[in-house]
Amino acid sequence: MDLHRPNVPAGQRLKEARERLGLSTRDVQRKSEQIALEKRNQEYYISHAWLTDIEKGRFMPGLFKLYSISAIYDRSFTEIASYFGLRMADLGRDRAAIGVPRTHLVDREGDAEGQSVSLPVEFKPEFRFENTNLLSRVVEKWDEVPIGLLQHLDLRKSMYGYIGLEDHTLYPLIRPGSLVQIDPGQRKISSAPWRTEFERPIYFVELRNAYLCSWCQLEKGQLMVIPHPQSRQTVRHFEYPAQAEIVGRVTGVAMRIVDEE
Repeated sequence: MDLHRPNVPAGQRLKEARERLGLSTRDVQRKSEQIALEKRNQEYYISHAWLTDIEKGRFMPGLFKLYSISAIYDRSFTEIASYFGLRMADLGRDRAAIGVPRTHLVDREGDAEGQSVSLPVEFKPEFRFENTNLLSRVVEKWDEVPIGLLQHLDLRKSMYGYIGLEDHTLYPLIRPGSLVQIDPGQRKISSAPWRTEFERPIYFVELRNAYLCSWCQLEKGQLMVIPHPQSRQTVRHFEYPAQAEIVGRVTGVAMRIVDEE
Protein backbone atom coordinates (compact mmCIF):
# COMPACT_ATOMS: atom_id res chain seq x y z
CA MET A 1 0.00 0.00 0.00
CA ASP A 2 1.34 3.43 -0.98
CA LEU A 3 1.10 5.64 2.12
CA HIS A 4 1.64 8.78 0.04
CA ARG A 5 -1.34 8.10 -2.23
CA PRO A 6 -4.25 10.42 -1.35
CA ASN A 7 -7.70 8.98 -0.88
CA VAL A 8 -10.11 9.24 -3.78
CA PRO A 9 -12.56 11.58 -1.97
CA ALA A 10 -9.88 14.31 -1.95
CA GLY A 11 -9.76 14.22 -5.73
CA GLN A 12 -13.52 14.13 -5.91
CA ARG A 13 -13.77 17.26 -3.78
CA LEU A 14 -11.38 19.05 -6.13
CA LYS A 15 -13.42 17.96 -9.11
CA GLU A 16 -16.64 19.16 -7.50
CA ALA A 17 -15.05 22.52 -6.66
CA ARG A 18 -13.83 22.90 -10.25
CA GLU A 19 -17.18 21.98 -11.77
CA ARG A 20 -19.05 24.39 -9.48
CA LEU A 21 -16.94 27.17 -10.99
CA GLY A 22 -17.70 26.00 -14.52
CA LEU A 23 -14.04 25.26 -15.22
CA SER A 24 -12.80 22.46 -17.46
CA THR A 25 -9.49 20.72 -16.88
CA ARG A 26 -8.20 22.58 -19.94
CA ASP A 27 -9.23 25.88 -18.33
CA VAL A 28 -7.24 24.98 -15.23
CA GLN A 29 -4.27 24.06 -17.40
CA ARG A 30 -4.32 27.46 -19.16
CA LYS A 31 -4.71 29.41 -15.92
CA SER A 32 -1.92 27.47 -14.19
CA GLU A 33 0.34 28.11 -17.19
CA GLN A 34 -0.24 31.82 -16.69
CA ILE A 35 0.71 31.53 -13.00
CA ALA A 36 3.82 29.52 -13.88
CA LEU A 37 4.91 32.17 -16.40
CA GLU A 38 4.37 34.99 -13.92
CA LYS A 39 6.24 33.11 -11.21
CA ARG A 40 8.89 31.87 -13.64
CA ASN A 41 8.52 28.40 -12.15
CA GLN A 42 7.07 25.44 -14.03
CA GLU A 43 6.20 23.73 -10.74
CA TYR A 44 3.04 25.86 -10.71
CA TYR A 45 1.91 24.37 -14.03
CA ILE A 46 -0.92 21.81 -13.97
CA SER A 47 -1.53 19.86 -17.14
CA HIS A 48 -4.96 18.59 -18.16
CA ALA A 49 -3.83 14.96 -17.83
CA TRP A 50 -2.14 15.53 -14.46
CA LEU A 51 -5.23 17.24 -13.00
CA THR A 52 -7.39 14.35 -14.22
CA ASP A 53 -5.11 11.92 -12.40
CA ILE A 54 -5.32 14.01 -9.20
CA GLU A 55 -9.10 13.98 -9.35
CA LYS A 56 -9.00 10.19 -9.76
CA GLY A 57 -6.81 9.89 -6.67
CA ARG A 58 -3.67 8.77 -8.47
CA PHE A 59 -1.32 11.55 -7.39
CA MET A 60 -0.70 13.84 -4.43
CA PRO A 61 -0.21 17.48 -5.53
CA GLY A 62 2.88 19.28 -4.28
CA LEU A 63 3.06 22.70 -2.65
CA PHE A 64 3.32 24.71 -5.87
CA LYS A 65 0.42 22.93 -7.56
CA LEU A 66 -1.68 23.28 -4.41
CA TYR A 67 -0.96 27.00 -4.63
CA SER A 68 -2.16 27.14 -8.24
CA ILE A 69 -5.32 25.18 -7.44
CA SER A 70 -6.00 27.48 -4.49
CA ALA A 71 -5.63 30.57 -6.69
CA ILE A 72 -7.63 29.21 -9.63
CA TYR A 73 -10.47 27.76 -7.52
CA ASP A 74 -10.60 30.87 -5.31
CA ARG A 75 -10.20 28.78 -2.18
CA SER A 76 -7.79 29.24 0.71
CA PHE A 77 -4.58 27.21 0.63
CA THR A 78 -5.60 25.83 4.01
CA GLU A 79 -8.88 24.45 2.65
CA ILE A 80 -7.31 22.83 -0.41
CA ALA A 81 -4.53 21.28 1.69
CA SER A 82 -7.12 19.91 4.13
CA TYR A 83 -8.63 17.84 1.29
CA PHE A 84 -5.42 15.81 1.39
CA GLY A 85 -5.21 15.49 5.17
CA LEU A 86 -2.99 18.49 5.91
CA ARG A 87 -4.76 20.42 8.68
CA MET A 88 -3.11 23.84 8.93
CA ALA A 89 -5.49 24.75 11.76
CA ASP A 90 -3.67 22.19 13.95
CA LEU A 91 -0.35 23.98 13.52
CA GLY A 92 -0.80 26.34 16.46
CA ARG A 93 -1.81 23.54 18.84
CA ASP A 94 1.07 21.34 17.65
CA ARG A 95 3.54 24.18 18.19
CA ALA A 96 2.23 24.69 21.70
CA ALA A 97 2.34 20.96 22.44
CA ILE A 98 5.89 20.42 21.12
CA GLY A 99 7.55 23.65 22.25
CA VAL A 100 11.21 24.66 21.97
CA PRO A 101 13.83 24.89 24.73
CA ARG A 102 14.65 28.61 24.43
CA THR A 103 12.42 31.59 25.15
CA HIS A 104 11.70 33.57 21.99
CA LEU A 105 9.35 36.05 20.35
CA VAL A 106 6.52 34.47 18.41
CA ASP A 107 6.13 35.63 14.81
CA ARG A 108 2.77 34.70 13.37
CA GLU A 109 2.47 37.27 10.55
CA GLY A 110 2.83 34.59 7.91
CA ASP A 111 0.26 32.30 9.51
CA ALA A 112 -2.80 34.50 9.26
CA GLU A 113 -4.63 32.28 6.77
CA GLY A 114 -6.72 29.66 8.44
CA GLN A 115 -5.39 30.33 11.91
CA SER A 116 -8.53 30.56 13.97
CA VAL A 117 -10.18 29.01 16.97
CA SER A 118 -13.81 28.50 17.88
CA LEU A 119 -14.84 31.04 20.51
CA PRO A 120 -18.18 31.99 22.05
CA VAL A 121 -19.58 35.11 20.41
CA GLU A 122 -23.09 35.02 21.85
CA PHE A 123 -24.20 33.91 25.31
CA LYS A 124 -27.58 32.76 26.51
CA PRO A 125 -29.72 35.48 28.15
CA GLU A 126 -29.39 33.96 31.61
CA PHE A 127 -25.56 34.00 31.53
CA ARG A 128 -23.90 36.28 34.08
CA PHE A 129 -20.22 37.18 33.88
CA GLU A 130 -20.11 37.37 37.66
CA ASN A 131 -20.66 33.61 38.02
CA THR A 132 -18.37 30.69 37.28
CA ASN A 133 -19.89 28.31 34.72
CA LEU A 134 -19.25 25.73 32.01
CA LEU A 135 -19.12 27.35 28.57
CA SER A 136 -21.12 24.49 27.04
CA ARG A 137 -24.05 25.43 29.30
CA VAL A 138 -24.15 29.15 28.52
CA VAL A 139 -22.90 29.66 24.95
CA GLU A 140 -25.61 30.38 22.38
CA LYS A 141 -23.35 30.77 19.34
CA TRP A 142 -19.76 29.90 18.42
CA ASP A 143 -17.71 31.49 15.66
CA GLU A 144 -14.20 31.33 14.24
CA VAL A 145 -11.93 33.97 15.76
CA PRO A 146 -8.22 34.68 14.98
CA ILE A 147 -6.14 32.51 17.25
CA GLY A 148 -3.91 35.03 19.04
CA LEU A 149 -3.14 33.92 22.57
CA LEU A 150 -5.67 31.06 22.38
CA GLN A 151 -4.15 29.37 19.33
CA HIS A 152 -3.58 26.06 21.13
CA LEU A 153 -7.16 25.75 22.35
CA ASP A 154 -10.09 24.09 20.62
CA LEU A 155 -13.02 25.31 22.64
CA ARG A 156 -15.81 23.78 20.55
CA LYS A 157 -14.57 20.19 20.99
CA SER A 158 -13.21 20.44 24.53
CA MET A 159 -14.82 21.14 27.90
CA TYR A 160 -14.08 24.63 29.13
CA GLY A 161 -15.12 26.71 32.08
CA TYR A 162 -15.37 30.43 32.67
CA ILE A 163 -14.23 31.87 36.00
CA GLY A 164 -16.80 34.43 37.13
CA LEU A 165 -15.79 38.02 37.75
CA GLU A 166 -16.80 37.61 41.40
CA ASP A 167 -14.97 34.29 41.84
CA HIS A 168 -11.66 34.97 43.60
CA THR A 169 -11.23 31.43 44.96
CA LEU A 170 -7.80 30.84 43.41
CA TYR A 171 -6.78 34.46 42.93
CA PRO A 172 -4.04 35.41 42.03
CA LEU A 173 -3.18 31.96 40.61
CA ILE A 174 -6.31 32.02 38.43
CA ARG A 175 -7.89 35.44 37.93
CA PRO A 176 -11.59 36.17 37.59
CA GLY A 177 -12.60 36.27 33.91
CA SER A 178 -10.20 33.48 32.94
CA LEU A 179 -10.99 30.50 30.74
CA VAL A 180 -9.94 27.11 32.06
CA GLN A 181 -9.52 23.89 30.11
CA ILE A 182 -11.06 20.87 31.81
CA ASP A 183 -10.24 17.19 31.39
CA PRO A 184 -13.50 15.36 32.25
CA GLY A 185 -11.56 12.09 32.28
CA GLN A 186 -9.86 13.11 35.55
CA ARG A 187 -12.74 13.25 38.00
CA LYS A 188 -11.03 11.44 40.85
CA ILE A 189 -9.13 13.71 43.23
CA SER A 190 -5.47 12.84 42.92
CA SER A 191 -3.53 11.77 45.99
CA ALA A 192 -0.16 12.12 44.26
CA PRO A 193 2.34 14.30 46.14
CA TRP A 194 2.91 17.87 44.98
CA ARG A 195 5.65 20.32 45.90
CA THR A 196 4.31 23.78 45.02
CA GLU A 197 0.93 25.43 44.45
CA PHE A 198 1.59 25.26 40.71
CA GLU A 199 1.78 21.46 40.84
CA ARG A 200 -1.26 21.03 43.08
CA PRO A 201 -4.21 19.65 41.05
CA ILE A 202 -7.06 22.09 40.42
CA TYR A 203 -10.61 20.86 39.85
CA PHE A 204 -13.79 22.29 38.39
CA VAL A 205 -16.64 21.50 40.77
CA GLU A 206 -20.38 21.47 40.11
CA LEU A 207 -22.63 22.35 43.04
CA ARG A 208 -26.41 22.19 43.08
CA ASN A 209 -26.80 25.68 41.64
CA ALA A 210 -23.28 26.93 40.93
CA TYR A 211 -19.74 26.03 39.91
CA LEU A 212 -16.37 26.38 41.61
CA CYS A 213 -12.77 26.12 40.47
CA SER A 214 -10.41 25.26 43.27
CA TRP A 215 -8.05 22.89 44.99
CA CYS A 216 -9.97 20.01 46.53
CA GLN A 217 -9.58 17.45 49.27
CA LEU A 218 -11.81 14.59 50.43
CA GLU A 219 -12.23 13.82 54.13
CA LYS A 220 -14.87 11.50 55.59
CA GLY A 221 -17.42 12.07 52.84
CA GLN A 222 -16.82 15.82 52.82
CA LEU A 223 -15.41 17.66 49.81
CA MET A 224 -13.19 20.48 51.01
CA VAL A 225 -12.91 23.36 48.53
CA ILE A 226 -9.61 25.01 49.37
CA PRO A 227 -8.96 28.60 48.20
CA HIS A 228 -5.62 30.27 47.53
CA PRO A 229 -4.16 31.71 50.75
CA GLN A 230 -4.03 35.22 49.24
CA SER A 231 -7.66 35.15 48.10
CA ARG A 232 -8.98 35.84 51.63
CA GLN A 233 -11.63 33.18 51.00
CA THR A 234 -12.58 30.52 53.53
CA VAL A 235 -12.42 26.76 53.11
CA ARG A 236 -15.87 25.39 52.24
CA HIS A 237 -17.25 21.94 52.94
CA PHE A 238 -19.85 20.03 50.91
CA GLU A 239 -21.38 16.59 51.22
CA TYR A 240 -19.80 14.44 48.53
CA PRO A 241 -21.24 13.56 46.08
CA ALA A 242 -24.70 14.71 47.23
CA GLN A 243 -23.89 18.44 47.20
CA ALA A 244 -20.82 18.59 44.99
CA GLU A 245 -19.50 16.69 41.98
CA ILE A 246 -16.12 16.88 40.25
CA VAL A 247 -16.55 17.92 36.61
CA GLY A 248 -12.89 17.32 35.84
CA ARG A 249 -9.35 18.46 36.43
CA VAL A 250 -8.22 21.85 35.14
CA THR A 251 -5.40 21.28 32.65
CA GLY A 252 -4.96 24.73 31.12
CA VAL A 253 -5.66 28.39 31.77
CA ALA A 254 -6.01 31.40 29.48
CA MET A 255 -6.09 34.70 31.35
CA ARG A 256 -4.95 38.30 31.39
CA ILE A 257 -2.29 39.26 33.93
CA VAL A 258 -2.81 43.01 33.55
CA ASP A 259 -6.22 44.54 34.18
CA GLU A 260 -7.68 46.59 31.33
CA GLU A 261 -7.81 50.34 31.90
